[in-house]
Amino acid sequence: MAGHSKWANIQHRKKAQDAKRGRLFTKLIREIAVAAKLGGGQLDGNPRLRLAVDKALEANVGKTNIDRAIKRACGAGDGGDYQSVTYEGYAAGGIAVLVECMTDNKNRTVAEVRNAFVRHDGKLGTSGSVARLFSQKGVLVYSPECDEDGIISAMLDAGAEDMVTCDDGIWVLTEPPDLFGVREAMEKAGFVAQRCEYQMYPSASVVPDKGDALKALRLLEVLDNCEDVQNVYCNADFSSDVVAGAG
Repeated sequence: MAGHSKWANIQHRKKAQDAKRGRLFTKLIREIAVAAKLGGGQLDGNPRLRLAVDKALEANVGKTNIDRAIKRACGAGDGGDYQSVTYEGYAAGGIAVLVECMTDNKNRTVAEVRNAFVRHDGKLGTSGSVARLFSQKGVLVYSPECDEDGIISAMLDAGAEDMVTCDDGIWVLTEPPDLFGVREAMEKAGFVAQRCEYQMYPSASVVPDKGDALKALRLLEVLDNCEDVQNVYCNADFSSDVVAGAG
């Protein structure tokens, strides 16, 4: 995997650069409200809410705004009339793409998502056409400069599932219920994760050629910028020179 980058890392860097934009703030608050509405307002008993709050704090969302979103969702039931919906499709070169949305208007959202695929040489698929290629994992991302042998030893002791390396990070994969326990064990071993999150992780990755990769990156960025889109996943690893050229 050396010399390649996952879309999740590209996306994370872009979001860090765009952290001051209202779009990211809105997505984070919406995720907090929906997570609280679905699973309750206690962080210890609601892993989805715990991660949503962590991400919001990382993006400098004020604690007052976070607390307000949780209280509104749990108290008055006002998390917004949002529902989660996932769309599946293919980018150029047959790259599988999953698009997780939260919307109060499914007709608006599916039209926007379909239009993004069509305009960037992709195709929106039917339910189940792509989801079978992904499974939910807990993901801990560490600096590529960390001692890889040390990471391997610590992750095995912590009960993690697998490790993947690429040019911009060392990924430790866990089963979803084990994520926070593995993170804490890794911290005790001296390894602090740069990111901690749940992801839909592909069972196998593809490395597209340059033309398809550039088209796919444009599609993924357009989807990520849609107001109703919360997360975008794909099964492509992009070569470093393509990522640099797309920037």
